[in-house]
Amino acid sequence: MSLLSNLQTNGDRLWEALEDMARIGPGIAGGNNRQTLTDADSEGRHLFRRWAEAAGLSMAVDTMGNMFFRREGAEPDLDPVYMGSHLDTQPTGGKYDGVLGVLGALEVVRSLDDLGIRTRRPIVIVNWTNEEGTRFAPAMLSSGVFAGLHDESWAKSRVDAKGLRFGDELKRIGWEGAEPVGQRPIHALFELHIEQGPILEDEGIDIGVVTHGQGLYWLEVTLTGRESHTGSTPMPKRRNAGLGLARVTELVHRVAMARQPGAVGAIGHIDVYPNSRNIIAGRVTFTIDIRSPDKSVLDAMRAEIEAGITEIASDLSLEASVEEVGHFDPVTFDPACVAAVRAAAERLGYSHRDIVSGAGHDACWINRVAPTSMIFCPCEGGLSHNEAEAITPEWAKRGADVLLGAVVETAGVVA
Repeated sequence: MSLLSNLQTNGDRLWEALEDMARIGPGIAGGNNRQTLTDADSEGRHLFRRWAEAAGLSMAVDTMGNMFFRREGAEPDLDPVYMGSHLDTQPTGGKYDGVLGVLGALEVVRSLDDLGIRTRRPIVIVNWTNEEGTRFAPAMLSSGVFAGLHDESWAKSRVDAKGLRFGDELKRIGWEGAEPVGQRPIHALFELHIEQGPILEDEGIDIGVVTHGQGLYWLEVTLTGRESHTGSTPMPKRRNAGLGLARVTELVHRVAMARQPGAVGAIGHIDVYPNSRNIIAGRVTFTIDIRSPDKSVLDAMRAEIEAGITEIASDLSLEASVEEVGHFDPVTFDPACVAAVRAAAERLGYSHRDIVSGAGHDACWINRVAPTSMIFCPCEGGLSHNEAEAITPEWAKRGADVLLGAVVETAGVVA
């Protein structure tokens, strides 16, 4: 029997770490509010540093605050195998989104020590700064700088709702490192994450082998009509921006439903002006989020929606503007990394299926500069970005077990 055949982590220890981290930045309904570059974020980073250094790992921090913890390999000049995710949360976030990937990676290292396994390649755990993007947009900001998608000075100039700059807050909490960002060699990267959707739980599947990530467009739309009295303006005379919003909402739904399975779309943030009960809305600004794992489908959705908005605006005597405020193409994860994840699940006898990530993750950006894949475990009801987010200890352990197997296979073992 090979060494890889039944490698497993300590599920109780992993669960205890998850619960301990969740005590930092508690939410108001059982989850977490540990937004990036807050005092709670700093406290969580310090706790993780203590755990990692107790496991014998050496720390480095780059100028975007990304944290790297290295376990030396037998051949230290080889490019390392990376694993990790993020410790920051939504303002009403759960205990596992992102955090499982960081603490699961720590459990992999602890288990390697328990088992006395030495790998050929070094292994590095990473905590990416500001994955959520809830305080400083866009999401996956620091991994995006690492991968060359964003300029560092631009990223550090991002401001939150209070006008505070990313760069200033990074310095304030003491986590701006000296290492230049984006210069680390990566042999491969694996990210463990909760699914954030209902498929695995609904089908009773242990592990999602993530083969692709959906591409997306974020569009910001402004429809401008004319404010007027709701009671005295005849229906044919109205230029109702709110009606335009309603029709675009239905349009986005129809466009996504026509491209099943896989495509999704919805209206997100909405601002209505003047937002008074007896004034017909003169202007609405709202966001559209459309996603697909197929670039041609994604582009066709955008084109149909923009054409539909133009038609709706003409029919209702409205002015319309559409601005792209976010975009990335669909991601195809590295076939060898995907195969390592699938093989690890099969060796352990865990049920698994190929799956597409509907959300963006740091691995999606790193995939542009290094071979990458992801591992999903189920989450209850597919619920995430919510304090009620929940997983079971067994799900967490099985995800970490597969991470362990994939990382050891990829890093190689010294006999």
